[in-house]
Amino acid sequence: MNLDFPFDFDHRGRTATTTEDDHIRDLIEQVLFTSPGERVNRPDFGCGLMRLVFEAASEELATTLQFTTQASLQRWLGDTIQVEELLVEVRDAALLVTVRYVVRRTGERRVADFRREGAAG
Repeated sequence: MNLDFPFDFDHRGRTATTTEDDHIRDLIEQVLFTSPGERVNRPDFGCGLMRLVFEAASEELATTLQFTTQASLQRWLGDTIQVEELLVEVRDAALLVTVRYVVRRTGERRVADFRREGAAG
């Protein structure tokens, strides 16, 4: 049994749970969109991907962010998934992320898409 993210209650008023596939997707989302320093007991958790929305777009920034984001996923979820491809795009103050990965326990390939709005969104 895995707790749902974000924390919620089910129709019975109990803590909501989710499937293992959704739980892994939730874990990826947490790593992607948590900024380092945001968690008190784990100040190095996350990858700070949201700062891309506010930075001037450049090839160097995209390459750097691609590397640091993939390294962060490997560090925090390397026992759970193997990242095969990570695509990050900023479009109209929205951050679009696609992660292609393999679930290590089952060997199944998955694709997860995420979208976050910036300050203008």
